[in-house]
Amino acid sequence: MRIAVTGSIATDHLMTFPGRFADQFVADQLHTVSLSFLVDNLDVRRGGVGANIAFGMGQLGTRPILVGAAGFDFDEYRAWLDRHGVDTASVRISDTLHTARFVCTTDADHNQIGSFYTGAMSEARLIELKTVADRVGGLDLVLIGADDPEGMLRHTEECRLRGIPFAADFSQQIARMDGEEIRILLDGATYLFSNEYEKGLIETKTGWTDAEILARVGHRVTTLGSRGVRIEREGEDPIEVGCPDEERKADPTGVGDAFRAGFLSGLAWGVSLERAAQVGCMLATLVIETVGTQEYQLRRAHFMERFTKAYGDEAAAEVQKHLA
Repeated sequence: MRIAVTGSIATDHLMTFPGRFADQFVADQLHTVSLSFLVDNLDVRRGGVGANIAFGMGQLGTRPILVGAAGFDFDEYRAWLDRHGVDTASVRISDTLHTARFVCTTDADHNQIGSFYTGAMSEARLIELKTVADRVGGLDLVLIGADDPEGMLRHTEECRLRGIPFAADFSQQIARMDGEEIRILLDGATYLFSNEYEKGLIETKTGWTDAEILARVGHRVTTLGSRGVRIEREGEDPIEVGCPDEERKADPTGVGDAFRAGFLSGLAWGVSLERAAQVGCMLATLVIETVGTQEYQLRRAHFMERFTKAYGDEAAAEVQKHLA
């Protein structure tokens, strides 16, 4: 099964200020703020929802096709993804713009001051999926993740035009989209991904009820935080899958991306929806135990040991043969 993952490609530049931002502001001079913070450390992490999901799928051996736009500074990041099983040949490289970047400083009280530079991500709207499909011999599913909004709309319309099944996954972009855009992006999706809060926001913005949305999509996949995930299909009982026990909680960033990577890998293997969701929850648990979205290691024996403990021998036997 050939799965293309469209979405943002970015790097995070995270810094720590040992003091408190609040101590640096003068109440009657806020209209002329001019500050520079001497930080203790700089942590550069690879990120972007498209790249995070593709990385997870690559770790599971499903060879995803990453579709997105990056800058002329992408060489090192590309080498990292290639090395971890991601097909990056369909990433558009800008001649003039840097890869999207989030720059953030956190103080001792965990307050943050940050900026997001979209950079090359704005060129995602120039990518044609037909070119990607022709290169790899056709596409069986396209995940349309958070990216340049115009790019997301273009990819969705092209999937409909060419009859390519697609999964709608707005995540961070849902806040800036209006109801009409969301209706366009989800109508006819084979899968609709969201968390619980986003689920309610989708219904509020579109004006469609849960039942009306279920009638417009094949499957509604809602992540429930520590309670796992629920998969709904019109006219059928929902499938609910819990999460494995965590060994520690280090960093929740990228957990949703990891679930999608595991779930999509399960689809690529041809296992049931329940098994796919279990793989997603297991991978998400590994990510929450690690600082950074692509810093975890998938050691197959360890993965299967914990998967078996969480979901039993029968489930493990079905998944094991795909990881061997």
